[in-house]
Amino acid sequence: MLERVQFIERELAARADATRAPAMAAYMKTTMPFRGVASPVLDAVLRDALRTWPISSPSDYRATVTELWSLPHREEKYAAIRIARQKRFVAFTHLDLYRTMIVEGAWWDLVDDFAHVLCQLLLDDPSAMWPVLDEWIDDDDLWLRRVAILSQLDAKDRTDEDRLFAYCLRRVHEREFFIRKAIGWALRQYARTAPDAVRAFCLAHRERLSSLSFREATKHLDVGPRTPQRNENPQKP
Repeated sequence: MLERVQFIERELAARADATRAPAMAAYMKTTMPFRGVASPVLDAVLRDALRTWPISSPSDYRATVTELWSLPHREEKYAAIRIARQKRFVAFTHLDLYRTMIVEGAWWDLVDDFAHVLCQLLLDDPSAMWPVLDEWIDDDDLWLRRVAILSQLDAKDRTDEDRLFAYCLRRVHEREFFIRKAIGWALRQYARTAPDAVRAFCLAHRERLSSLSFREATKHLDVGPRTPQRNENPQKP
């Protein structure tokens, strides 16, 4: 095991809080063990580890992420994701690793950060990434579909509007909460850049969009009377 990974695991274990861990697992609705380490503490441990053992190469980056991800506690998996998001090492050559983490993570707290990773890859090389996302949007795996919808969260004025709207319509029939929420989130984010386009899209497809998707997408837009809010799923994003 790499020294930095040993250090992270050891330091997180030393900071474990058995009184917090069950509540954290209950909130995430998971049987995966938590150590009970708060996010600021995890960040501090990571800073110490990377200051002492800076990641030196793409292979070192991949090995570190892989080793952390293989550990049983959720905090180590959070550490793997934080390192995976380091912009200077994000690369299309690691796409298989990101895909594995998305599919194995299979819950919003272990998946959603990869929307930002995918957006970086997409903006760097759209000709390589669009064929991948065009497959993921129809994949059997819920979480690949979700990140495909969210893959332009950071694109702003570089958003491929036609594809964003097309992806939303490809999944608009789904009853799955995490897909409906993703549609609303992706559209709401793009509305910061192109409010008129998002408003027109939502109004044109109001009868097809779920109330959740429409409400989230138009949260900051004037679209007239809204459907009364109802709790479609008690879990977060």
